[in-house]
Order: sequence, then C-alpha cells, then structure tokens
Amino acid sequence: MTTLQGKRILVTGATDGIGLQAAMELAAMGASLHLVGRNPEKLGQAADKVAAAANGRPPATYLADLSSQESIRALADQVKTNAPKLDVLLNNAGGMFSGRVLTPENIEMTFGLNHLGYFLLTHLLLDNLYAAPKGRVVNVASDAHKGVSLDFDNLQGERSYSAWRAYQRSKLANIYFTSELATRVDPNQVTVNCLHPGFVASNFAGSASGFMGWAIGIGKRIAAIDVVKGAATSVYLCSSPDVEGVTGKYFVKSKVATPSRQAQDKAAQQQLWAVSERLTGIMP
Repeated sequence: MTTLQGKRILVTGATDGIGLQAAMELAAMGASLHLVGRNPEKLGQAADKVAAAANGRPPATYLADLSSQESIRALADQVKTNAPKLDVLLNNAGGMFSGRVLTPENIEMTFGLNHLGYFLLTHLLLDNLYAAPKGRVVNVASDAHKGVSLDFDNLQGERSYSAWRAYQRSKLANIYFTSELATRVDPNQVTVNCLHPGFVASNFAGSASGFMGWAIGIGKRIAAIDVVKGAATSVYLCSSPDVEGVTGKYFVKSKVATPSRQAQDKAAQQQLWAVSERLTGIMP
C-alpha cells in the first residue's frame, strides 16, 4: 500500500458516497484528512469513520455549503490556517437538481455547485498547494459530459432548463476547468487531473423526483457499481506515485482516457474560464 504519512488531503463532499470512501482509504494510507460537509450530523459520523480507518487519528472537519461563494471563502480561510501546506485537493462535492434553483449569488445551482465550487475553492487554495511539494488537484468529473456542449447563451438554463442537461454540462465544465488550470500552473509544482468515477450506487441525486428520480433509482439497482470501485480512481490520483508529474488528463478506471470531442474545444474552455472569473470575482 502507498504510504501517505505526512500528506494533507482535503476532500469535499466527504460525508457519504465516494467522497467518504476515498477519505477513509487515504486516511488508512497515513494521510491527514480534512473533510468538508454541509450537514453537521453527517460530518461528525464521517469523521468517526475516517478516524477508525486511521487507527484513531481524527480528521479536521469543516462545515461549508459549497454552493455559496461566501461559505467557500470562509472555508478557504480556515483551511489556510489549519493546512498552510496542502498536498491534495479532491474536489468531489456535487449534485443534480430536479428544478432550476439558485445559489445565494443567484447562480443556477448545478453550475454554481458543480463547477464554480471547484473553480473558486481551488483558486483560493492554490498557494497552499504550491507550498506543498508536488501539490495535486483532483476533480471528479463524469462520462456524463459526453453528448453535450456549452451554450454560453443559456449557460445557467436561463432560457430552458433540463436537470440532466445541466448536470452533463457541469461535468463538461469540470473537464474544461481541469485542462485550462493545468496550463496556468507550474506542472513541476502542482498537477491537475480529473476523472470519471463510474455510475455509483450512492446517495447521489437522492432528492431527484419524478421521472428523473425513478430512472436514476432503477439505474442504481441494475447497473451501478459499489462505492469502493467508484472511489478507486479518486484514490489513485490522490496517492499514486505513477501519476506524479502527469497533468491535464482525464482518467477512467485509473487510466488516461480521451474525453468527448466537445471536451477538447480549447476556445470554449478559455471562454468558460473568463466567465468563471467574472462570476466568482477572481481577478485574471
């Protein structure tokens, strides 16, 4: 087993599913875990499980709503104090929403949480990642990105909204963010990769209703993999010496894979970056 003694790893969406599984496995390898969740009871339960995996060593925990930019900024301030050197940021938190709802900043929730949450938190913690030797950013994307492109005139579902399309486009945005960030950081100091975890039997989209909720529920019973398999590529990218120096790639089953043709659109990638800077107040 890879040893991660002395490594500090921040996991968002760490209270259940593949985020919790990844946190437990990384803690068992010796890493010091920093867990982010928005439900205090579930965060406490997750901390107990991670501590048990680490032979009693407790993780640091942070309550944060990653759909709120104010909450993300407060989270980043706490992490900067507790982990001035951060070896790995695993951006895992995300969701899918049946209706078009808005974040506190009046941004469509799927886009705001799944993409801008990654974008803003990573920017705020870049100095911490640079301070560690060989910092890593790992973004949980999805093969759900296939079959869509970004419509910048309807980026937040302003003109028409589909829960599934919004989710697909947010996962495409994760790949764009990964590719573009990899060109903007020093690859000798920070690497950035993303992954498809597989269709996992977790609580993801548990609040989806109507046909969408029914379809996802049926799919989980018939075709889903368990959380151990679902977390495997996240754990690999966070821990394996095999990917040291590898950056800007999309991984499936712990191997480099080719995303869709649309995911390789450099012009759209750069346009999304500019829009994201504006929506988060990050200065270029």
